[in-house]
Amino acid sequence: MTDIKNIKKILIANRGEIAIRVMRTCREMGIKTVAVYSEADRNALHVRYADEAYLLGPPPSNQSYLLADKIVEICKTHQVDAVHPGYGFLSERAEFVIKLLAAGIIFIGPSAESMEIMGSKIASKQAVEKFGVPLVPGLKEAIVDIEDAKKVATEIGFPVLIKASAGGGGKGMRIVNNVEEFEPNMQLAQSEALSSFGDDAVFIEKYVAAPRHIEIQLMADNHGNVCYLFERDCSIQRRHQKLVEEAPSAVLTAELRKQMGEAAVNVAKAAKYSGAGTVEFLLDEKLNFYFLEMNTRLQVEHPVSELITGIDLVKEQILVAEGHHLSFKQEDLKIMGHALELRVCAEDPMNNFLPDIGTLTTYRLPQGPGIRVDDCMEEGMAIPIYYDNMIAKLIVWADTRDNAIEKMKRAISEYKISGVSNTLQFGYWVMHNEHFVAGNIDTKFIDNYFKPEYLEAPIDKNLQEALALVSSYIFNETKSSVSTAINSKKQTSDWYLNRRSMR
Repeated sequence: MTDIKNIKKILIANRGEIAIRVMRTCREMGIKTVAVYSEADRNALHVRYADEAYLLGPPPSNQSYLLADKIVEICKTHQVDAVHPGYGFLSERAEFVIKLLAAGIIFIGPSAESMEIMGSKIASKQAVEKFGVPLVPGLKEAIVDIEDAKKVATEIGFPVLIKASAGGGGKGMRIVNNVEEFEPNMQLAQSEALSSFGDDAVFIEKYVAAPRHIEIQLMADNHGNVCYLFERDCSIQRRHQKLVEEAPSAVLTAELRKQMGEAAVNVAKAAKYSGAGTVEFLLDEKLNFYFLEMNTRLQVEHPVSELITGIDLVKEQILVAEGHHLSFKQEDLKIMGHALELRVCAEDPMNNFLPDIGTLTTYRLPQGPGIRVDDCMEEGMAIPIYYDNMIAKLIVWADTRDNAIEKMKRAISEYKISGVSNTLQFGYWVMHNEHFVAGNIDTKFIDNYFKPEYLEAPIDKNLQEALALVSSYIFNETKSSVSTAINSKKQTSDWYLNRRSMR
């Protein structure tokens, strides 16, 4: 039997909203927290929230949040029992896990071996195929011979997708429509993959044109127990990055949900997985699903799964890291209501979602039953240029999908941000879009239905008329020696001002 470890102090090797979210659960569990920060984050909320905080270095992440050796040294110096990596930065770096374990520090997440298997799209496909998990047709190894790869592409049928094995976020990915486009696109994909991930290995698979992006939340312990906490639909994306997520999906039947959940469990078993993880699938228009990848960490959108299951995933992560069995069995889990999440990002939907920087001159949160905001900001704070531009995650829960949509509309209308462009107005448009309301969404949703002009605020005609009257009044006051016609206009303006004084 695995010995139970008593974790008393956790260092959160991250920043922003995820650092605060982890710290909140730690505080509820009576666990001390340690923050690390860059010079840009010296006054950040996660630094103030933690019990202890230590400087890593200058703002760039490769001089601060990616300094694995320095984080390990801080852990050793300040008697830290465990590290929670959040997401991004070092969260999926197997070498970081190895360094922590060598120093006698617990990593709250999967093993280095599991990360290495699932960190490579090629290795992960080869591993899960043995467990009968459906795969998109294509090569299951890196392209070595271009001519052979062209033949495979022709056999499975164009268009195909060239993808970086170590990739993510749409980097190292190219759509190829015919054999003539193959070689130049492969070279571009390899170049971008090498630049982004230090690995130029790429492979090909059939391009599924407009699938849904469905992911299954998993939780596994060190005793062989694996459960799926149902699915999230993350189809509304820009540049292969998610903006709106929901749980459960609007289209999965109970039977399909079970099939996908069990397939995800098999993926975890293929990797000998422990902790929280997510298996991502593509779901085509015929409801066929295909394994895409596994994220060996907590996901940004994990709150929607927490709200429909009642499970605190961070707490469960910590308990598993201590050596406990999962606190629930598969048959204990039930879907309760519906949850939606909007990523509130500092970017301009009117300008191709171009990132924005600036200071939050106004920042007021929505409130009320069923509304949750995971954030790291307050009025007067600036958006750093060095990191992800997400300001917050706005999450709502209601008993039905329709009611969740209405609640999200209210929450967005009460969320007040000024000083930077942001995605709130885009989210409001999504909640009113007939295709979204009907559950008719896929990864081409923004391409097919969104135009920047849809966000242009309509002019209030009554306000426009009132402003015209005021302008007339000001003009007439400055022209005292005008004709009777102007005096007539002044009477009109006086009537308007009298009306205002009686309101």
